[in-house]
Amino acid sequence: MTTIEVSARRDYETYRISVEQYRTFREQGYLIVKGLIPQEDVQEMNDDMDNMLAGRTLNDDVLDAKGFGLKPGQREDWVRGHMLHRLSPLHERFLLHPRVLDGLAALIGPDVLALQSQQFFKKPGQPGQGYHQDSYYLATFPDTLCGAWMALTRATRENGCLWFAVGSHNEPVYPDPQGGGAALSTNIGDLGTIENPSHNDLSINTLSRIVKKYEGRLTSAEAEPGDVLFFGGHMIHWSFSNNSDTPRRSFVGHYCNARSLVRWNREPWEGEAANYLHILARGDSHLAYAQPKFGTPCAANAPRPDSNRISPLPKSMMGMDDGMMGAMPHADVPDHD
Repeated sequence: MTTIEVSARRDYETYRISVEQYRTFREQGYLIVKGLIPQEDVQEMNDDMDNMLAGRTLNDDVLDAKGFGLKPGQREDWVRGHMLHRLSPLHERFLLHPRVLDGLAALIGPDVLALQSQQFFKKPGQPGQGYHQDSYYLATFPDTLCGAWMALTRATRENGCLWFAVGSHNEPVYPDPQGGGAALSTNIGDLGTIENPSHNDLSINTLSRIVKKYEGRLTSAEAEPGDVLFFGGHMIHWSFSNNSDTPRRSFVGHYCNARSLVRWNREPWEGEAANYLHILARGDSHLAYAQPKFGTPCAANAPRPDSNRISPLPKSMMGMDDGMMGAMPHADVPDHD
């Protein structure tokens, strides 16, 4: 595998989620943070994608052995790379991008586990993805999954931006008859089942019956390079084909609260859970976790406050007097109304 030099670690100004943004995420199921990622970072990832497509990185032997969603010898047809943070220092750094983790710490944290990375090339003519819920594929217990979708080029209706059924984050996760997605939907008597989630043929992707309930609230999420879309795992979302003459590139990470048990990994794992294969990005956890392969600074490789890895003074994300979200210690004596 040819090595392309990755820039030195940069310092970033901490991004603070406002109470209004927090409420928007809870009410609508998604939040767009404009310009969260600096343009020099966006350009670095675009340059790396150009190198990948030109064959200057990730040779065919590596891809064939690992199976990361990129077909050896068919780079012109590449649509999506999967879990490339396990092959590339740059992808690991983007999965653990401090500005993204700042947002996640407020929305699902303060403890954050990084699970999955995806990269979409979406060249002209390439397809989108039909109606689906991310938690159907990546179940966490408790159920805390959150996606962070980063625009690397402009995302428009013409080139296949994301769409959301606003409010559908309040829906349960709909299982299929074979049991997919069923782990999060127990004890709901009238739930029923769906078939072919993610399929672009909406006549067989039967999540369409749920989306119909949200007519009038189907929203396109157009974005500029550097914008990040945060959305919960129950949110029904999709995209259409790229019908333009320019690519719609994006980098996507999936995360959960680090105290959730995770029974998902790209490759087989041993034991009851796969937490030990995923990276502790922020905060702490009483569960096992992985170190970043390429040493990107994060909670996993930061000095621990004590041998038990559990803070003696618990904190929660709360609204501050200045209208922003912040980690506040719990009171020594509980308040009783």
